[in-house]
Amino acid sequence: MAATPSIPPGACRVAAVQMCSGGERDANLATAARLLQEAGHRGARIAVLPENFSLMAQRDADRRALAEPDGAGAVQDFLARTAAQLGLWIIAGSVPIANAPGERSAQACLVYSAEGRRAARYDKIHLFDVELPDRAESYRESAHMAPGNVVVTVDTPAGRLGLSVCYDVRFPELYRRLEAAGSQWFVVPAAFTAPTGEAHWEPLLRARAIENLCFLVASAQQGVHPNGRRTWGHSMIIDYWGRVLTELPEGEGVVTADLDLASQAEARHRFPALSHRVATLRG
Repeated sequence: MAATPSIPPGACRVAAVQMCSGGERDANLATAARLLQEAGHRGARIAVLPENFSLMAQRDADRRALAEPDGAGAVQDFLARTAAQLGLWIIAGSVPIANAPGERSAQACLVYSAEGRRAARYDKIHLFDVELPDRAESYRESAHMAPGNVVVTVDTPAGRLGLSVCYDVRFPELYRRLEAAGSQWFVVPAAFTAPTGEAHWEPLLRARAIENLCFLVASAQQGVHPNGRRTWGHSMIIDYWGRVLTELPEGEGVVTADLDLASQAEARHRFPALSHRVATLRG
C-alpha cells in the first residue's frame, strides 16, 4: 500500500465517497462504514457520502417506510456513532426525514461533526421532475419528496461549506446565495442518471466552482442498481479555478484532495470577479 501523502500546511483533506447502493439499508450502511473508515485512513478530516447512500429504493413506498423522524433513527444513529468513532466529519448526502405521517419526506443532507454532533441539515430545494429527452425514463421526486426552501451553510475544518444535493447543481442562483453567505466550498452529493451525467455532470460542477471561486466536492452513486436505475458516478473534487483535482469514474471507492484555503484567498484577491458583480441590472 502506498504511503498517504502529507497534507500541506494550512490545508484540509476531504474525501468523496462513491457507492452503488441497493434496497437493503443495513448492507448499504455497512458499505458506507467501510468506505468512511478508508477515508479516515487516507487522512481525510471530512468525508462526503452520495445521495441515497442508505437506500436506492425499489418503490416510493419502500422509501416512505424507512423515512426517519428528525433526530432519531437507524441511519442518523449510524452517522453520529461513526463520526465519533472515526473522529471524522461526515456530510451525509441525503437521508429521508419524515414530516407528518402520510406526508412526503424531506431529502435531507445532514452534517455531523467529528464528535458525532449534528451540525447542520439542508433539505433539497430543487426536485427532479423530468422526462429525459429521447429516452423512456421519467422521474417525479415531488411525488414522494417535499422540497426545502432554506439556503444552508456550516463552518467546518475546511472552511465554510455550502450545502446542495444533486439536481440543485443546475440552478446557479443557489450557489450565488451560498457564496454570498461566505461559502468557501460546496458539496454536491448525487445520484445523477447516466444519460444526464454523461452530457452535463462535469461541465455543471466545474461551472459552479469557477463562477464562485469555490472548491467543490461531488460524491456520486455509480453503476446499475437493483431497481434498474443506472447512475453516472465520476465522483470528483474540483478547485476554485475549475481544475479537477481527483476523480473516480467507476466503481465504489474513495478519492481525496487537500483544500488549500490560503491559495483560494490569494486567487480571489488577484482575480476579484466576485466583487465585480452588478447587483441590479436594468432592461
